[in-house]
Amino acid sequence: MSRGSGQPLEERLEQLLSIGQALSAETNTDALVEMILRGARNLTNADAGTVYSVEEESFLSFETVHNDSLGLHLGGTSGKPVNFPDLPLYTEDGLPNDRNVAAYSAVSGEAVRIADAYDAEGFDFSGTRRIDAQTGYRSKSFLTVPMRDHEGSVIGVLQLINALDRHSGEPTEFSAADEKIASSLASQAAIALTKQQLIDAQRELFNSFTKVIAKSIDRKNPTTGKHCERVPLLTMMVADAINESQSSTTEDFKLSPEQYDELSLAAWLHDCGKVTTPEAIVNKATKLERQIDGINEIMTRAAATRQEAQLKSLTEQHQAITSGETEAAERAKEELKVFEQQLQDDMDFLCSANTGKEFMEEAAQERVDRIAERYTWTDHLGKEHPLLTEDEIENLKIRRGTLNQQEMAIMHDHVRVSREMLEQLNFPKHLQRTPQIAGQHHERMAGGGYPDNLAGEQICFGARILAIADVFEALTAPDRPYKETKTLSQALKIMGFMAEEGHFDKDLFQVFIEEKVYLKYAHEHMQPDLIDEVDEASLPGLAKD
Repeated sequence: MSRGSGQPLEERLEQLLSIGQALSAETNTDALVEMILRGARNLTNADAGTVYSVEEESFLSFETVHNDSLGLHLGGTSGKPVNFPDLPLYTEDGLPNDRNVAAYSAVSGEAVRIADAYDAEGFDFSGTRRIDAQTGYRSKSFLTVPMRDHEGSVIGVLQLINALDRHSGEPTEFSAADEKIASSLASQAAIALTKQQLIDAQRELFNSFTKVIAKSIDRKNPTTGKHCERVPLLTMMVADAINESQSSTTEDFKLSPEQYDELSLAAWLHDCGKVTTPEAIVNKATKLERQIDGINEIMTRAAATRQEAQLKSLTEQHQAITSGETEAAERAKEELKVFEQQLQDDMDFLCSANTGKEFMEEAAQERVDRIAERYTWTDHLGKEHPLLTEDEIENLKIRRGTLNQQEMAIMHDHVRVSREMLEQLNFPKHLQRTPQIAGQHHERMAGGGYPDNLAGEQICFGARILAIADVFEALTAPDRPYKETKTLSQALKIMGFMAEEGHFDKDLFQVFIEEKVYLKYAHEHMQPDLIDEVDEASLPGLAKD
């Protein structure tokens, strides 16, 4: 299609309408800016041009720059930054910067046509002359048009350079008709830009709000550190790997931009239900912790038990010595020594059991029962009590972590609460599965997960990605007081067995390993001394060649 002045008015109006429709449909701000400048140049047959945006009502910032003769394309969708300095709208004295034509148009709200910049009066084109001298270009005619939004405020400036004669191709001046058509386009463009900026601002506000929620949950739960911040980062690393992978494994897994945004949002909000989980459970760092750690009370009782044993032994030794039975006195002394050592060993064991390691063997649980049966203590009223209460026995025998069955049920309920909270939000169409993704990340491919005991294809794709990120972060987190941080190889071996047992989607776990997502995350978030060599070929849960 030929461009520029000299085209029939009807044809130019038709182009203007087409550009306006395209502007209203575009949702990418960079593409919008690009479309504005290309459309204006097509309508006026301009060789070059610039779109500026008004920033903080104090300066103009270059958004995109075109120059066909110089082969120049900066900003916009080019991927190349515009490194020109911003243009101040006002002088140091606070007066309008009338010497610069773009600044003048922005402040005054007036369009300016200049036939030849080198002969223009009232404006300073010395900078233009310097650039022309460097490039060999000749900047001649200028058309500078303010871009007003729906409220009449100038949000940017559209500047076109060198209208080209359609027959000779030589620079000529812009016509009054060019000014009108460019002004009309600038008005449509400003409204489209404002609309998209408002949408972008809303999106950014919502994203910021979700991150505030995530950070508040991490603040509430210091025992899991920055879990709610790290899981989204790892989740999107997996998503990026899926989209960038050339493996046949990922052919059916590619995420659209909408699915990508949806997954990111669900990852940031996946634990939002923890705001309702009691802090005594969320922050339970040891098995016996309530407001204080109950192990201290047990140690106090043990001290009383030791004192009673010492008093009894000393009494027996005194009686034996008084009766001349020195051997009996020595036996009593030795028995006390053995008892004290046994008591110390048992209390050390209870302190260790209280920390809640990854798995408590049955033999260790049986030892808790024996300790409960072995020792008593006497209160200030002379009443004898077992060293351990029934509640303490139950908690000390917890197999994994620090939560008993009742507490674990309450903790698990945070997933259901997360989903219910998110279902109350009126998500736009492309984000409507956010509650589903967040609410299914603890389900298992083989079934047996929570809250709904789903399996296989019943679990949405986004939740399967999130599940892998959630577990890997937990295994490698450096800030869990109730478990030892795993080395990289240990964490992956555990996840491999989990994949074999049907916890994860095996294909996604394959991508996680093949694309070395684990290694990228490890170098960014794991302690260097825990990043050891990983023999991928020996990992369980992977398809073997």
